[in-house]
Amino acid sequence: MAFELPTLPYAHDALEPHIDARTMEIHHGKHHAGYTANLNAAIAGTDLEGHNIEAILANCDMNNKGLRNNAGGFYNHSLFWSVMQPNGGGNPQGALAQAIDDSFGGFDQFKELFSAAAKTQFGSGWAWLCVHKGGKLDVCSTANQDNPLMPGITCGGTPILGLDVWEHAYYLNYQNRRPDYVSAFFNVINWDAVAQRFEANK
Repeated sequence: MAFELPTLPYAHDALEPHIDARTMEIHHGKHHAGYTANLNAAIAGTDLEGHNIEAILANCDMNNKGLRNNAGGFYNHSLFWSVMQPNGGGNPQGALAQAIDDSFGGFDQFKELFSAAAKTQFGSGWAWLCVHKGGKLDVCSTANQDNPLMPGITCGGTPILGLDVWEHAYYLNYQNRRPDYVSAFFNVINWDAVAQRFEANK
């Protein structure tokens, strides 16, 4: 069965003023739609047809640029939309909050590490919060559409929060001010969704 572009769980303008409606329209309707179509083309007629996206990523031929870029782009954006919400932000609670304290020394320290990973990723890429089996958390960044589920990506673990730092994710509103975009992201994080990912993968 072919992969389908996920429906956004909120309106295009729902994350304003932090992420503007026009960016959301282009980012979801053009960029993510393109990755979805290109992923389907890359796996058509291969033994990857019928596999879920996590299995495709785990067994990805990293020399196959079409598969690598588009499988990553499909997965990364699907996660990205799901960990944001209108009137988000605040602090995580419960077991996730405890894991952040245990892994980083507190939420402020995590926020500093995650923000640094996003701001210092050279060129296009992503910042990630990942969980390892046992519940330990890591922060890392990857280039382009790579993610921690792929072979040879050093940060490892399962992503539970991701921030897109490709210019198409923020340039209309923030131009070259990536740090402002990174700061704004913390106002739209859906910590309940992140916590659900944490519980499912720890």
